[in-house]
Amino acid sequence: MYQYLEEELDQLRTRIIKMGSLVEEQIELAFKALYEQNLELANIVIDRDDKVDKYDVKIDKQCQRIFALTQPVAIDLRLIMSAMNINNDLERMGDIAVNIAERVMNFISYQDLLERIELPDMTKKVQSIVKGAIDSFVNNDAEMAADIIKLDRVIDKAYEETFDKLIHEMSENKELIKPCSHAITLLKNIERLADHSTNIAEDVIFLVDAKIIKHRKSQDKDDDAPIS
Repeated sequence: MYQYLEEELDQLRTRIIKMGSLVEEQIELAFKALYEQNLELANIVIDRDDKVDKYDVKIDKQCQRIFALTQPVAIDLRLIMSAMNINNDLERMGDIAVNIAERVMNFISYQDLLERIELPDMTKKVQSIVKGAIDSFVNNDAEMAADIIKLDRVIDKAYEETFDKLIHEMSENKELIKPCSHAITLLKNIERLADHSTNIAEDVIFLVDAKIIKHRKSQDKDDDAPIS
């Protein structure tokens, strides 16, 4: 029975890694399509989303099967629980990549707007966080995961600054209200990629160190609040 469990866990881990690699590539291609105004590339991202969904279903079913047929404990149990959560975050990140790809058309004539609000810079930071979160799982690296979690505040600050720039653009030029509205949606999608990456990093720390640190960001904000 234990040999069966080991084989299932190895396959589960392999599938998570493959799905992570696929989602990371989807995100990279979606941003490439956005900044190069490449509709053909955007359509490739959209068409490949079905492959991400298939991984999602396979991983979910495999986790259920392992629970049903074995009695995992300790680190084996943590791996299954983490895999379920990471699978969910990766699937949502894949959906976000599609959402970005679907909005490429909206910015065909407004690349200068994206440059002015410095969205490409924020995009590079988020892509680095996505890669770091996935790598932390691949390498079972809790320290790397902790570093990724710390970077989430950097993205939150970049989100606020970019949002303010978009409001300024709309107030200065009414003709930019529509593209800026699309950009706000795009901005939120990019910020959510960082949030899901942070979730993955939290699960890596749970897997490796058996520490639960979810909701730490909201707790930190409460700690910063004045005492009444």
